[in-house]
Amino acid sequence: MKRRDLIKGLTLLPIGGSFIGTVLPAEVIAGNKSKGGARRNLVKELGIRTFINAAGTYTTMSASLMHEEVMDAIDQSSKEFCMLNEVQDKVGEKIAQMVHAEGAMVTAGAFSALTLGMAGILTGTDPEKIKRLPHRLEDAGIKSEVLLQKGHFDGYEQALYNTGVTIIPVETADDVDRAVNEKTASMHFLNCNAEEGKIMADEWLQLAKKHNLPATIDIAADVPPVSNLWKFNDMGFGFVAISGGKAIRGPQSAGILMGKKDIIAGARLNDSPNGVTIGRGMKVNKEEMLGMYAALDKYINQDHDKEWKMWEDTIGFINDAVKKIKGVTTEITVPPIANHTPKLTITWDKNIINTTRKDLGDQLRKGDPSIEVISWGDPDNSVSLTVFMLKKGEHKIVAKRIQEELSKAFV
Repeated sequence: MKRRDLIKGLTLLPIGGSFIGTVLPAEVIAGNKSKGGARRNLVKELGIRTFINAAGTYTTMSASLMHEEVMDAIDQSSKEFCMLNEVQDKVGEKIAQMVHAEGAMVTAGAFSALTLGMAGILTGTDPEKIKRLPHRLEDAGIKSEVLLQKGHFDGYEQALYNTGVTIIPVETADDVDRAVNEKTASMHFLNCNAEEGKIMADEWLQLAKKHNLPATIDIAADVPPVSNLWKFNDMGFGFVAISGGKAIRGPQSAGILMGKKDIIAGARLNDSPNGVTIGRGMKVNKEEMLGMYAALDKYINQDHDKEWKMWEDTIGFINDAVKKIKGVTTEITVPPIANHTPKLTITWDKNIINTTRKDLGDQLRKGDPSIEVISWGDPDNSVSLTVFMLKKGEHKIVAKRIQEELSKAFV
């Protein structure tokens, strides 16, 4: 797990609640108020577990919570009919201005943005090519190869494969020069794995320009800093894909594709509501488009220095509380690219504290309130946590619960 509520005012529930997938009768879902007039809490009604999120913006954990401004945009637009293409036109124009791009569109997440952006490169605005994807690209005169550094294969390249392309692995600039041919469509860069490759983003872009190819980049979870929203557009990347439901706190199912005008135009034609396209099922409703715009506007204009100071204070509080425990050591770091926020790693001496990271994670999960931390992977005697998804005051609860669970495990 590397990266990747509509319901307001969720009540924290004990672990006894379970995830339920069922079809409710019409009389149950008709309206959002009970017979007594009180506002319904469907999360509680269905017995769905809620938790304090000290792990981060993981997709499976529902990523982030939307701000009131985003919910207002969703609520207001849900009461009116609009033409989806017009909403996308207006929202895309505003977003493009905000992120220094020639064009932009709201997508069904960052993964969708990658697929649609790649489709835009392959087909342009040619309706016959659009119908052909993802089959027999070369038979239709469509370029079919994309270059990607070996260190950037991380699973997310599947979004490009979905268009029918073949991905060619390279490591060095010489590899790029040898690999480029008449079938090469573009050169893709996974920003969170920048340090795993031998070619950095600026050199990658220059190599693409040398061969007259578009360079594209995935920055799904790579804000903060806020400047990354326009950095890669300013550099000249053909398209940039980002998640909308992580640090930006827009709808979780939304993302943004931004970049060159011709690529965005092609991507739009490959997308819903257009039929006979690979993007027909990547539908984004008007509420998500406007909610994404509201979230981006709020995110860009908020006080980022103040927010960072708050993160430092809250993670410092947890650190000070936990490091007092016998046998425990702590370290605060900041990941260099993706999820670039303060992260606390808590490690314990197994000769003093008899527990594993999985067991500690389970105990925190089963508590009341339930808490999620990063309790997977190695080593077995540590957990990690972040604070940027915590609600006000929750850092105190997290600190206390970790203290309790580690103290209970003394040998």
